[in-house]
Amino acid sequence: MRREHFTLNVTNIDWVETDDTPEKPSVSIDFTGPATMLRKRLTGPDDHVLEASETDAALRLQGPIGDATTGVVSVTNRITGEFILELNEDADDVLQFIRAARGYGESTGDDDGRYEVEITLDDEPFVTYDKRTFLVYDDEGSLLRQHSLIPSGVEL
Repeated sequence: MRREHFTLNVTNIDWVETDDTPEKPSVSIDFTGPATMLRKRLTGPDDHVLEASETDAALRLQGPIGDATTGVVSVTNRITGEFILELNEDADDVLQFIRAARGYGESTGDDDGRYEVEITLDDEPFVTYDKRTFLVYDDEGSLLRQHSLIPSGVEL
């Protein structure tokens, strides 16, 4: 699978910049490559689709924050550590998404999910996750806690 096979679209984040009523941020990841491979990565050993608690979302920065830096957004299998998917994105856009997710969670007290991820295969929704965590790493692999979305009470 190539990073070019993925398109990421976000909604419900503009309210952060305008101080409007918080809305739950949502990201849709559309895959245009061979669906069989991604479907296999999204499926556990017992042929069930991985649940939200079995996946992790992260951003790995390619340079310093604030320098028009890009980053690699990834979704991994929490059990095996294997990458499910990766795609390149503008780091500022992803960090704005994380701020929206944090603000939404703080405004609603919503611990079930601070943002939603939908993965689409062959123009059809395949899986939707409500997520609470989004980790951000610098270009050397160190966790940036102040930029990450980590629910209270979670130890890493």
